[in-house]
Amino acid sequence: MREHDLVAPVVRFLEAQGYRVWPDPDGSDYFDIVCRRGNEVGLVELKLADYRKLLAQAHRRRGYADWVSVVLPRASLIDKLLALPSTDRGRRVGVWRVEGDTVQVVRPHAPLRAPEESEPFPEARSRLVELLNALEAGQLPVGVRWEGIAQVPGSGRRRRATRDWRLDEFDNAPAAPPAR
Repeated sequence: MREHDLVAPVVRFLEAQGYRVWPDPDGSDYFDIVCRRGNEVGLVELKLADYRKLLAQAHRRRGYADWVSVVLPRASLIDKLLALPSTDRGRRVGVWRVEGDTVQVVRPHAPLRAPEESEPFPEARSRLVELLNALEAGQLPVGVRWEGIAQVPGSGRRRRATRDWRLDEFDNAPAAPPAR
């Protein structure tokens, strides 16, 4: 089995719920699956085995989306993932299992931000929405690399990349992180 084998069932599952879906939209494999329904943006991370990194990876994507779900192919991996210590925010990440052509929601996703929380990384989210708008309008072909997604257009300045974010920023600080 390859990670790519998980894509088609997840795409069909999301499309059946009314989402527009883009697997690996920029060809870089940074986002496994991006979906949008109206203004709601969701991200899905796929893994075959390395469940330990999966929740941290989902948290790093938090600035871009309203929700994140992770997908694994085996119940044993999901059991191990769910047994890991987790915060309230970690329990908001959806956990799905793909078996054959079926997606089973083991734990539904929930909004990553509580209603009283502000947008933690508005520039990142805004940039992703701009790119999705361009994809939907046919102005940006699928597979064109989104180099500089963390860069604010026209500023020439690179914002912090999500790999630079710390997990404690997600659990303790509802506001944007301090500037570097």
